[in-house]
Amino acid sequence: MKSTRLSRALCKVVGDVIQTTGGHSTLDALFISSGAPGEPPALSHGAKWKEWLFRTGQDTNVDSLQVLGNVLEEYMDTVPPDPGGIAFWKENKARIEAALADDGLRYYRHGRVLPVGRVAESEGISQVSARLVPAKPNNVDEVVQVVIQGLRRAMHPLTYRRKGAEQMRFTNEYDVQDLLHALLRPWVQDVRPEEYTPSYAGRSTRMDFYLPAHELVIETKCVRDRQHAKGVGDELLIDIVHYAAHPGCKKLWCVVYDPEHYLTNPEALKDLEGEHKKNDRGIVAKVFVVHK
Repeated sequence: MKSTRLSRALCKVVGDVIQTTGGHSTLDALFISSGAPGEPPALSHGAKWKEWLFRTGQDTNVDSLQVLGNVLEEYMDTVPPDPGGIAFWKENKARIEAALADDGLRYYRHGRVLPVGRVAESEGISQVSARLVPAKPNNVDEVVQVVIQGLRRAMHPLTYRRKGAEQMRFTNEYDVQDLLHALLRPWVQDVRPEEYTPSYAGRSTRMDFYLPAHELVIETKCVRDRQHAKGVGDELLIDIVHYAAHPGCKKLWCVVYDPEHYLTNPEALKDLEGEHKKNDRGIVAKVFVVHK
């Protein structure tokens, strides 16, 4: 595969715009689900995204134009709901289009970036997309991680549907659970929603998703308001302590859906990740923050 080199000038413009749309965890998930290769660069928020895009253009195993289109799709195709932000969005969109043009590229709706002169027809697009074949996951952990980190991209075409189709809204944790369940079912044979745990210390908990063959529990939380945002970390800690004593759970993956960006410091929730023990049992916890 021959990757198209992405100029540093183009990467800088895209990086400068994209960094305004979320924090490290949100954009890490966006870039990973878009197919950006390697680990996230250990750089500041202002430099990280342009460097990751530039590296993408250097990797011969990656279709860099497809990755770039995936990264840009939501921003380029979605008009801000706040009328006060439309002028700023149009200005940034024009900046990206100008930078693409300087490199002989053009953006088409639905995340397609093509060289100028190549018509964005279904045949041409299929040839471009066919070169980006996702690697087959090696285990269920990889499947679940890809699904969770791709939730934001999965929501986008359902929220902004074709003309005349009813749009879906992801406003609470049940909406997220239904999408997560649908995405997991083709990959995992035994996914048990709303499974109840045995009682520990007089407390029984309903697991959002239990994958018994893999000793994995997935918990979802939706941040309702700013007051709730202050207590999400405590809720997760209670869950971690509870599941650490559960004989059928060795991994707890927590998905925190924060559609309105109420969390003031989502990165702090990552402090809860790692191994937790209770008596002679223990679990490994992971935390994923998903924004709309």
